[in-house]
Amino acid sequence: MTAISHKIKKSFNKTGPSSHHKFGTFGGVFTPDVLTILGVIMFLRLGWVVGNAGLLGAILIIVLAKIITICTGLSMSSITTNIKIGAGGPYSIIAKSLGLEAGGSIGIPFYFSQSLSAALYIIGFTEGWLMIFPEHNSVLVSLITAAVLFIISYSGAKHAIRVQYIIFAIIILSVLSFFLTPSAPIDNVTLIGEFEDADFWHVFAIFFPAVTGIMAGANLSGDLKNPRKSIPKGTLSAIGFTLLIYILMAVFSATYISTDELRTNQMYMVDYAIWGPLVIMGILAATFSSALGSLIGAPRILQALANQQTIPLSNIFEKLSPNHEPRNAIIFTGGIIVVSLILGDLDALATLITLFFLITYGTLNLVVFIQQSMKIISFRPTFKISRIIPFIGAIGSFLMMMLISPIFSLLAISTIVSLYIWLSKKGLKADWGDIRGGMFLVLAEVASRIAARFPRHQVAWKPDLLIPIENPQSSVGSLLFIRSITYPSGSIYTFTVTIENVVETKKDLTQAILPLKSENILVSATVLEDKDFLHGAKLVIQTLQGGALRPNTLFLTLGSDEKKDGIINELVNYAKINELGTLILRQHKRTAFGLQRDINLWLRDKSPNWHLAILISLQLQINWGGKINLVTVANDKKDEQRLYKFLNAISEQTRLPSLTEFKVLTGNFTDVIKEAPRADINIFGLGEVLNFNYMREITELSMSSCLFVRDSGKESALV
Repeated sequence: MTAISHKIKKSFNKTGPSSHHKFGTFGGVFTPDVLTILGVIMFLRLGWVVGNAGLLGAILIIVLAKIITICTGLSMSSITTNIKIGAGGPYSIIAKSLGLEAGGSIGIPFYFSQSLSAALYIIGFTEGWLMIFPEHNSVLVSLITAAVLFIISYSGAKHAIRVQYIIFAIIILSVLSFFLTPSAPIDNVTLIGEFEDADFWHVFAIFFPAVTGIMAGANLSGDLKNPRKSIPKGTLSAIGFTLLIYILMAVFSATYISTDELRTNQMYMVDYAIWGPLVIMGILAATFSSALGSLIGAPRILQALANQQTIPLSNIFEKLSPNHEPRNAIIFTGGIIVVSLILGDLDALATLITLFFLITYGTLNLVVFIQQSMKIISFRPTFKISRIIPFIGAIGSFLMMMLISPIFSLLAISTIVSLYIWLSKKGLKADWGDIRGGMFLVLAEVASRIAARFPRHQVAWKPDLLIPIENPQSSVGSLLFIRSITYPSGSIYTFTVTIENVVETKKDLTQAILPLKSENILVSATVLEDKDFLHGAKLVIQTLQGGALRPNTLFLTLGSDEKKDGIINELVNYAKINELGTLILRQHKRTAFGLQRDINLWLRDKSPNWHLAILISLQLQINWGGKINLVTVANDKKDEQRLYKFLNAISEQTRLPSLTEFKVLTGNFTDVIKEAPRADINIFGLGEVLNFNYMREITELSMSSCLFVRDSGKESALV
């Protein structure tokens, strides 16, 4: 048995996920990040920034830009020490925190941004190449460069990292070549520039893409030996190292080169370096390495998206080669790059690409800020940061978006919202939990604590029903009527009391309320284990009265079994003691709720019990789209005029719909009820003494379902 186990273990080590080459901090995170950050903007645009902003202005721009990436780097470092990050870097972090829908809606644009960035870097490499060999065909140079990058990427991340070591050395040597300039310092260093070519924020926006790229290492999270340690160390080291390089570059540029030349000569580093060709090699190496970093990272994001069935053709893109390379994803990404290069100039998309990077940064910071604010025990990263850091990172990212381009920012946000809606409809199922439910619970708790400071006022009344259900299987009809009372802003707390078959009863109750939940009505349900229904119901009422989101109206149904009238009577009286309004529904066996259109609201002159009845009538009228008839009964003909005025006054004071009609019937109530307008529901006030047989009789006489209503004193139809 031991020998067999050893063979199985040995076989697994050869073919399993742990067998592929894993990278450490320097090769897997630090080097890719540095090479992406020290890109073409450093070589060709930093001088222009210094020429316009001056030395101190340029340093301020560099530091402001770095603040966003520093905050993002710290946030990413913190959260990666709290969760087991999977493949896909930022996509994995967001998906494991806010769900697959949020992760996918950010991850898909982030993937395409990475892919198109590679195409942009290849175009930048081509432009640098043509400075040396102007006679070469630009399209051919771009396609050959893309082919070389594809071969390196396809052969495996191990070979790509080795190539990046060489590129790293070339870039560092090219920077040193500039620092060792043989030129003499200029006489007057411009500390604050005049911003002749552009204002401060325009210069800032042009420079900002230079500091992006901190996700290059995180994108390789699935290929790291220890992402929990490597991502924080590598990312923060790369940010600090490149910040030092940029500041030193700004100092040397301002010290040795005049402002005018910095603004007009983008090849100034070549001219002032101790050996110009080395700087040209650095420019080519910078663009090549940035393209290679994107071509390594993008397919891994695509593979991670496919691994959770987030995108079409997931079964193709999720496959890995024997050496754990996402080769199908690499081929597809290479195709996108080639098509982009053939179509031509991608400058129009450059801004949108930057904005998708910023959205990713902002969302990642937001994830950390939310988890810190929730104060949940599961968020206990070993790398702790102040809550102000992710807050600054999130706000800074979104402000930077609006600064770069408000129109493109709205387009980028609209794209992500559309993707989120699309992914929400797919019914994605993750292998992990996320914080969404807890996040909204925390918000609800905060809101309830704030609401508790203020008294409940009638102006904020909405139908929050408490519904005892004796038999969930026979309650479907009344629950659908309840939907018409509560939709769209009301809530429902329903319960049943039993001592037997609790599990089955729970299933039946859950099944019964599904139509209400599908309407996005807030519905809660529970089964109380008790021998006595009335005792259990009273316990529920007592318990809920202490909550912040307590019901305000008790809803009961009146059946044909007179033996249960005593329970209803007890519950109605108990509701009055606990300041709950009461609704008792007597459903007509044949007509039910008819066409669900017209409502007869019966009012008695000088009765104080009509506020809840009017509010419920308005709810039904809104959802049914029908008409309200105000109906009253006069004992004598001479009272008709006065009662019409009474109904008109009630209608005006309560702002009933203009199509509301008034009807005064003369005679004995039980005699004239048949003369009332035909309606799908008749609503009556509930007297102090309940006569259930009389309520059953009225239902038969009116040939419709009837609702009997009693105010709690907490409602007002006049506000």
